[in-house]
Amino acid sequence: MKELIVISGKGGTGKTSVTASFAVLAGGAVLCDCDVDASDLPLVLAPEIREDHDFYSGREARIEADLCTSCGVCADLCRFDAVRMGQGGVFTIDPLSCEGCGVCVRFCPAAAVTFTERYCGKWFVSETRCGPLVHARLGIGAENSGKLVSLVRREARRLAGERGIDRVVCDGPPGIGCPVIASLTGATAALVVTEPTVSGVHDLDRVLALTAHFRIPAYVAVNKWDLNPGMTEAVEEEAVKAGAIVLGRIRYDGGVTRAQLARKAVVETDAPCAEDILKLWENLDF
Repeated sequence: MKELIVISGKGGTGKTSVTASFAVLAGGAVLCDCDVDASDLPLVLAPEIREDHDFYSGREARIEADLCTSCGVCADLCRFDAVRMGQGGVFTIDPLSCEGCGVCVRFCPAAAVTFTERYCGKWFVSETRCGPLVHARLGIGAENSGKLVSLVRREARRLAGERGIDRVVCDGPPGIGCPVIASLTGATAALVVTEPTVSGVHDLDRVLALTAHFRIPAYVAVNKWDLNPGMTEAVEEEAVKAGAIVLGRIRYDGGVTRAQLARKAVVETDAPCAEDILKLWENLDF
């Protein structure tokens, strides 16, 4: 089974537009949106949700008011200032400040603190016009997005195995943090979509260092290359120095925005840059 992850060193480079087009061109691959903090692929592919599952990660402390003796031990020991004085002198725990370390649970003399699993969001299995899609929605202020990314990828591969599909195409999160690492590990290849700017070069260097660390073959595509041809050449030179393969270029095209508004992939429209994305797909060994 082959798994392609489309990533970028920063947000807004156009990776979701490229991924959606690849989903159309792949002709039946299992799709996966690993950007669980801000999932955009469903906005283009208009999925019909078939399954939804709760996602729990870590634990959350909560003080039972009827058991609390207001001794204040939990407030003294909490390093995150999550314990607050409530009405009637009873202590409460702010769930947004609680890190789930469990100190209050361990040392409460009245055993008044419960320690349940923390609800962090949902993940979904959907059907789209391009094939099945596994995606997720992380809760507001929730953590452990890397764990949720790993779950989404695992379910996408499981679904591909059940349906006899040999390709998985993933829309990755931006940056180089934990969610990106969880997206990359074990992938067949990564396509980095970047821009011809100074920050684009900097972010490309960082993300290619990450792919090299995990020994993931990397391809690079420069989006909106015609806005700064000179910088485009500099970006491609940096990519080659880092050991990546320059896959191609995508011109600036207002048709991309029109495709998004119509909830279509770029290659489903007559936008001129659809030809560029098609060439990327044809040049990709996937």
